[in-house]
Amino acid sequence: MSPSLADPRPRYRIASIPADGIGPEVIEAGVTVLKKFSETFNTFDLEFTNFDWSSDTYKATGKYMPDDALTTLKTFDAILFGAVGAPDVPDHISLWQLRLAICQPLQQYANVRPTKVFRGTQSPLRNCKDGELDWVIIRENSEGEYAGHGGRSHRGEPWETATEVSIFTRHAVERIMRFAFETAKNRPKKHITVVTKSNAQRNGMVMWDEIASEVAKDFPDVLVDKMLVDAMTTRMVLKPETLDTIVATNLHADILSDLAAALAGSIGIAPTSNLDPTRKNPSMFEPIHGSAFDITGMGIANPVATFWTACEMLIWLGEKEAAEQLLDIVEAVCEKGIMTKDLGGTATTAEVTNAVCEEIQNRLGGAKTEHVGGSV
Repeated sequence: MSPSLADPRPRYRIASIPADGIGPEVIEAGVTVLKKFSETFNTFDLEFTNFDWSSDTYKATGKYMPDDALTTLKTFDAILFGAVGAPDVPDHISLWQLRLAICQPLQQYANVRPTKVFRGTQSPLRNCKDGELDWVIIRENSEGEYAGHGGRSHRGEPWETATEVSIFTRHAVERIMRFAFETAKNRPKKHITVVTKSNAQRNGMVMWDEIASEVAKDFPDVLVDKMLVDAMTTRMVLKPETLDTIVATNLHADILSDLAAALAGSIGIAPTSNLDPTRKNPSMFEPIHGSAFDITGMGIANPVATFWTACEMLIWLGEKEAAEQLLDIVEAVCEKGIMTKDLGGTATTAEVTNAVCEEIQNRLGGAKTEHVGGSV
């Protein structure tokens, strides 16, 4: 962040990595809305730098990112990421050479995934009332099942063997628990559910439970309960109102957050923040929907997840009031029925984007609206 003497407003430098599939489409939409909002709200500036790191880059050069990528990213205030994954590149290569190659070295150990039902949209749950499904899932983002430990031997033989080792360290478990409990403490319900599988996984998950209990003693105002991950899926569907803040391992939260997004109406509205709570490194913000090559290039990708992701990024940058106004504008557009097919609408990506820009213009005034993909 670097305000100038001539202009005291903060200027945030954002690294944009659209990457694969619908990533470029939704990131273009997100950048358009963010630029329009910052110009109109007129209390801060945003400067975007685009990085063409993708599966196409990998296929052409053998690398997703240049050797100095992390050094470059550290000069930015935040990272806005699209999606990674291509049909002709093995998923474990694309994930580990781009997304995880950013998250883990930059110590973005807290993955935060809020979930709620937007105004104008519907949950597939029966009789889900307003406010009953309003959760935040905290995912341990640095180790656990995605630690990258293990191996394969005797390839091609009948006795070929593969191991996938989960790593749980006291340091990492305690820091994610403290982050999750702090999150719960600052939410109205002050309630946290610790997800586990310690009945079957008797080492790492037992330590996970023990550390959760230790940390809980420092948060006497937070109501705590524990739930096995398999039972958690049932509770999310049948009793959504009993949940608020949820903390889970890397794998468990990865799965549960996709279920949460579907229960809220569509994975196309769900955001993710990959945070370094120490703020020593930039944090990364992304929609959770993935590259979705089945709809790439069709112009129907839902940009709402990227808009909500942008709001989470603004909150992290210290622009909470702006984020709340922008999210309310996005919900207002949904309430008008301007939604993509996954939410039951007929609008294109560009039409939703332009509608949000028009709503910004109508509410806040300011500069002339710049449309994406033609006029509405």
